[in-house]
Amino acid sequence: MKHLRVARRYARALMSLAQEQKAVDAIAGDLQKIRDVLEPSREFRLLVASPVVSAARKAGVFREVFGRLISRETMAFLEFLLEKQREVILLAVIAQFESLRDELLGIVTAEVTSVVEFTEPQEKKLQVELERYTKRKIRLRFSLDKSITGGLVVKMGDTVIDASLRHQLEELRERFIESGPRSN
Repeated sequence: MKHLRVARRYARALMSLAQEQKAVDAIAGDLQKIRDVLEPSREFRLLVASPVVSAARKAGVFREVFGRLISRETMAFLEFLLEKQREVILLAVIAQFESLRDELLGIVTAEVTSVVEFTEPQEKKLQVELERYTKRKIRLRFSLDKSITGGLVVKMGDTVIDASLRHQLEELRERFIESGPRSN
């Protein structure tokens, strides 16, 4: 939880800089590039988190890997994180920056869990329905979970819409239990 608060503070500072320079989209793009390299590479994440590797060495690696891919402002921010020994929260800072950007643009991320993959027309229909429901722009993220049996579960912030077969069966079971046995 502490790391989340610290990551949020750094993300706010970066967002403030990005807005001041009218470069929110550019910096968001840079951060996406960094995440695209960092997330799938366990070795790179271990290097970044290693207390044995000096900040100067890490900065050199970052410049080598990202120097031509990202702006000077984003590189300066990475070097600032290294200087403050906060590189271990880099992915959390990126996630928080994206969250702040979404707030700025009025976008809500909906985490959709289903037992089967959606077709493109189903995704579009769900997006339209959720946008009508929330009156905001929706970004859909999908995951599969066989345990929900059927239907779907949608999470948007603190809101959960559970239209899974598992949930419906649990509700039906509760109603049977509440009504109790009937005698004739």
